[in-house]
Amino acid sequence: MFTGIIETLAKVEKIEKEGSNVHFTFSSNVTHELKIDQSVAHNGVCLTVVKINGKDYSVTAIDETLQRTNLGELKIGQFVNLERCMPANGRFDGHIVQGHVDATAKCVEVKDLNGSWEFVFEHAKNKNNITVEKGSITINGVSLTVVISTDTTFSVHIIPYTFEHTNFKEIKTGTSVNLEFDIVGKYVAKLLNR
Repeated sequence: MFTGIIETLAKVEKIEKEGSNVHFTFSSNVTHELKIDQSVAHNGVCLTVVKINGKDYSVTAIDETLQRTNLGELKIGQFVNLERCMPANGRFDGHIVQGHVDATAKCVEVKDLNGSWEFVFEHAKNKNNITVEKGSITINGVSLTVVISTDTTFSVHIIPYTFEHTNFKEIKTGTSVNLEFDIVGKYVAKLLNR
């Protein structure tokens, strides 16, 4: 389980295709603390560390993961948001994040608010893709609060710290992002649709 509080960024060093799988090699300032078989969220996608070599480590994304997320669009030199699993004795600073991406969305607008930024995202209409104003959403692994919500769009406001310490500074109009909708909202929607 994750909380959506990003620890650091990881840089894409290598991308290798093998059948329908893609092996990603990343470098990070926390690589020396990782271990084989550890779950780590990359842009909100829970992936297992399969190899460590010095400052680099590798994970594998299967076809299902590549189809549901923006990982297949990554290029060498790009950065992903990184979060290790929450320790059982740690603080719960964000919200419940599983690392299971529900959908991708496109950024349709970025506004500089002279001290913060407003990002507007559009996603496919789906009865399970629910956002509510002042509710939680995870974008590329970042736990955020929804400002405005419609059936297919929502906005979030980003403070300078989040902008500088995550890959939000690279998100522009047209950028694809990973979404994990709030787990409580998903369960409520499922129960109401029965």
